[in-house]
Amino acid sequence: MTVPSSTMSSSVSTSRGMLPSARLDAHGSNSGTPGSFGQSVPEFNDTDETGLLSVSWNQDHGCFAAGTTHGFRIYSCDPFKEIFRRDLKSGGFGIVEMLFRSNILALVGAGTNSQYPPSKVIIWDDYERRCIGEFSFRSDVRAVKLRRDRIVVVVEHKIYVYNFTDLKLLQQIETLANPRGLCCLSHHSNTFVLACPGLQRGLVRIEHFGLNMTKLIKAHDSHVACLTLTMDGLLLASASMKGTLIRIFNTMDGTRLQEVRRGSDNAEIYSIALSPNVQWLAVSSEKGTVHIFNLRVRVVGEDSSNHSITAQGPAPFYRNSSNSLDALISPNAGANPGSSLSFMKGFLPKYFSSEWSFAQFRVPEDTQFIATFGSQNTVIIVGMDGSFYRCSFDHLNGGEMLQQEYHSFLKKGHLES
Repeated sequence: MTVPSSTMSSSVSTSRGMLPSARLDAHGSNSGTPGSFGQSVPEFNDTDETGLLSVSWNQDHGCFAAGTTHGFRIYSCDPFKEIFRRDLKSGGFGIVEMLFRSNILALVGAGTNSQYPPSKVIIWDDYERRCIGEFSFRSDVRAVKLRRDRIVVVVEHKIYVYNFTDLKLLQQIETLANPRGLCCLSHHSNTFVLACPGLQRGLVRIEHFGLNMTKLIKAHDSHVACLTLTMDGLLLASASMKGTLIRIFNTMDGTRLQEVRRGSDNAEIYSIALSPNVQWLAVSSEKGTVHIFNLRVRVVGEDSSNHSITAQGPAPFYRNSSNSLDALISPNAGANPGSSLSFMKGFLPKYFSSEWSFAQFRVPEDTQFIATFGSQNTVIIVGMDGSFYRCSFDHLNGGEMLQQEYHSFLKKGHLES
């Protein structure tokens, strides 16, 4: 079935409706028989050199997807292993977006893919080994984000929000030029929050769909370069093109809660990650250092996943009342080192009163890396050179992180059965 577009510059097609998703087999038994993408049969050729086009975390950061010049591969983080791969004769995928640890993926072909152009989104069911939906656009797709109930597609100047079950278009959001495909979603079932660039430089638009509320946050003076949300969407972390400062905001009222400094020189920020307990912030940049910052955001309860949720509407995990910001800021935290001249902050430039990183880990400067948090004060770092690091940090004293594990995941021999 093809649904013609009216006001949108895209078309949608489905194949026998959407299917319930099955969980990926963490032991790799799902990797036996190769599936088919249309008429082409995925086939891996050991003599071909495989290049990496993209890496991205799934929603709980327990897995990551790698788009390659021949197809895509899925990896688990703990323990590290390749779960499965799909390889095509027609070319690779520049965007591979997982849906948690299910069999559903969103795929966007790379420019060299003769069958799947970069202007088309494929919703792929790897359990059924077939395409269950397509979105075709007039321009290249910059990003795809998935929730269990929504599909979000980002093109240069617009974001499309679709219902997952019937692929119906629900909303279109206009943005400034967005070549990076900046967009992030909350992932708790009782809150649906979307963050994206606004229509002015440095502006972040927050959509609280459950509350039917839009909030505009003047996050930076220069263009926004990177952003992320907490799982419930109630906190936003963002960086600008300058890449010197990372700011934390309350998405309900737009209040800035904290600001930390990556460095004094401008740098491109590659990734920002918030730990599940919102105690730590990780930042990777072109300067070759992954920084960990201590956050002064107080979380209700020790484990937010045990928080009771009512059916009436969003139940925030943070004490985020616009009338009482004191509940959001921990009065005795602030373990990030500051300048020794911070007592003179009323007289010296802002630089001297900044909060600096609590822990650091060095990676090669000539490679793009993304970072996230693992269990028990560990950080997972994945690079576009095919490198996987697991390192630990001292949660009391900080300082240089210790490397615990390293893999070069593009090398042969990582697929386990």
